[in-house]
Amino acid sequence: MNTVFGKLGLVSLGVVVLGVIGFIVSTYSLDETEQAIVVQFGAPVGEPITEPGLHFKIPFIQEVRRFDKRLLSWDGDPNQIPTRGEQFISVDTAARWRIVDPLKFLESVGDERGAQLRLNDILDSVVRDQISASDLVEIVRSKDWEVSQEDLERAQVTGESDEEILLQQVTRGRQEIMESALRQAQTQMPQYGIELVDIRIKRVDYVESVQQRVFERMIAERQRIAEQFRAEGEGRAREIDGETDRMLSEIRSEALRRAEVVRGEADAEATRIYNDAFGADPEFYAFFRTLESYTKTLGKDVTLILRSDSDYFRFLRDIQSVPRE
Repeated sequence: MNTVFGKLGLVSLGVVVLGVIGFIVSTYSLDETEQAIVVQFGAPVGEPITEPGLHFKIPFIQEVRRFDKRLLSWDGDPNQIPTRGEQFISVDTAARWRIVDPLKFLESVGDERGAQLRLNDILDSVVRDQISASDLVEIVRSKDWEVSQEDLERAQVTGESDEEILLQQVTRGRQEIMESALRQAQTQMPQYGIELVDIRIKRVDYVESVQQRVFERMIAERQRIAEQFRAEGEGRAREIDGETDRMLSEIRSEALRRAEVVRGEADAEATRIYNDAFGADPEFYAFFRTLESYTKTLGKDVTLILRSDSDYFRFLRDIQSVPRE
């Protein structure tokens, strides 16, 4: 009896396990960011499942292909494209898209990798068409952008051609070019179950060969500006040196004039003192001046031939008559 109940328990347990396994393999769940297509023997079955939650499928026969509901990004490779003016530039673009019809998406491109490859062909083509039909100034500028004097001064660094580009009239602008490319690309998206949200230019640059010429032009322009600054500096230095020499000459002239004035005033003061001394005692003044002349004229190597009664030796001659105490 116990054996019978034991076997029944094992059978019940097996049934429960099989039921759980059957439930697991026959159900699947979707979250808010997912949508799905049920595929049976490789062919889609039924309508796309877009509601989140628990869903059922036939186990072992059907499988679920999941697709993202969120915005997805497309990042293209930089392409060398000639503008309408035959200026080769490198254009790097990016776009955002989403899957809106999973069934068409599955039937046309299969998965996100296939969609990326198809977007490469479509978006590269429309961007090339728009760029090649536009001038460079329309690609790098917005229609409502006003050129300031600062922009013109900055453009002089890279040469006159860039300044000419800034002064050109813009009829479309980058935004309108991208909107036109978006509209053109959107017409091809419904057949793939894709909605193209936007497309943008990330970077516009000259190709390598043109870059080298631009760099050489920038270097030459910088050298020209440096030479101009250097010439202005040398001119200013000469101007400062000339001004310094002029100021030194004026200072020296003023100093010499002042010295002559002081010297003249000193001579006048000395003359006045001599005159006062002469007026106070003419005889002593004459005696003093004569003694000074003796010290200057009667030196070791000086020979004077004078008469003995010469007036020059008057004081020497009269010294004998001076009474001694």
